[in-house]
Amino acid sequence: MQGDDSPQATQQPSGSAVILRVLRVSLHVGFAVLLFVAVVRLAAAGLSPFATGSGLGLALLLAAVYLVGTVLEKRRAGNPERFDPKPYARWWLAVVGFLWLLLMLISPDFAWIAFPLFFLQLHILPRRLALPAIAASTALLIAAMWFHNRGAGADAFQLAMVLGPVFGAAFAVVTGLAYRALYVEAENQRLAAEELRRTRAELARSQHDAGVLAERERLAREIHDTLAQGFSSIVLMGRSAEKALDAGDNAAARDRLRTVRETAAGNLAEARNFVRGLGSPELDESTLADTLRRLCAKTETEAAARGATLHCRFELQGTPVALPNPYQTTLLRAAQSSLANVWAHAQASTAVVTLSFLDGEVTMDVFDDGAGFDPAAAAAADTRGDGTGVGLKSLRERLTALDGTLDVESAPGEGTVMAIRLPLGTGNPALEASP
Repeated sequence: MQGDDSPQATQQPSGSAVILRVLRVSLHVGFAVLLFVAVVRLAAAGLSPFATGSGLGLALLLAAVYLVGTVLEKRRAGNPERFDPKPYARWWLAVVGFLWLLLMLISPDFAWIAFPLFFLQLHILPRRLALPAIAASTALLIAAMWFHNRGAGADAFQLAMVLGPVFGAAFAVVTGLAYRALYVEAENQRLAAEELRRTRAELARSQHDAGVLAERERLAREIHDTLAQGFSSIVLMGRSAEKALDAGDNAAARDRLRTVRETAAGNLAEARNFVRGLGSPELDESTLADTLRRLCAKTETEAAARGATLHCRFELQGTPVALPNPYQTTLLRAAQSSLANVWAHAQASTAVVTLSFLDGEVTMDVFDDGAGFDPAAAAAADTRGDGTGVGLKSLRERLTALDGTLDVESAPGEGTVMAIRLPLGTGNPALEASP
């Protein structure tokens, strides 16, 4: 009844596991061979029919008990959910030992089965019980051999009859202890492998959760900086178109509806692109500077549709260089979010977007002369319950991912300056000079 097989150990067996498997199979084969030889010799010994029949019956019973125990243990090792025979292992060993003693009383040829039993005793019983059990089995073996050979009387034979079992028991003890040491090592390796697999599974699960969270945050940023701003513009332009129709100004209404159509088309293109993890479609058609220039013009138009006077201009400083797509997208989103706040909340009359290419960095400043706000209070508020107020938090997350910085200078009634810095690392193949 062996207990060192497991699904984990059999997946990628170590050297110790292979040795244990060979020893275990050898033990079972040795037990079967010794029992078979003893049965054959019993049948040919010419004993009385009762003795022969009793011996064959007990031998079959011993083989059945031994086979049931090993099969149950093997099935348990292959599937931990199956019946666990371990609590009954000592009872199983006692039955095997008792049947062996009965067979030795019938024929001395069954005495050699003692050697596989020594290994079973060492494996199943604790050492403090296994050694006395082996000693007792050795004494019973010697007594059984003396019983069957009484009257032969040769001193040499009597000495060999004692030395053989004693040396056999000693060899079994040494080998069994080595087997147990290998078993403990293999079990420790199995437990370590299980812990490693469990750790890997937990790591994979945490990485998956982190990936889901990162993707959710990415979608939230994209929705806030593109779709939400676009829908807000559509709503406001739609209201302006209604007012123009009520006033009979069809030309103004037509102009507002054209802006609604263009904004909706832009939102659709943005949605398709950020679902695929791509940049803004506006940047595919023109440079960042041209896109920011058009954004300023669009901001003026949307402010005018609300009846506000906002002069929004774009300024370019330095020699432009080709920026990586994440840089361009981040700067564009920052400008979109900032200007949307300018015409929707700041009540400003002037807004300026300045894109500067300096030595080692690219910067973008968005200035307005509007109502201003308290940056500390805005950072503490984080987000409002309606899902708005995530602009600064979203922008900071974008910039942090690119090792950039965001500085906000504002105060109630004194306007606002948003200053963005992104480093231009040397040796970056994506940062090639513009033609």
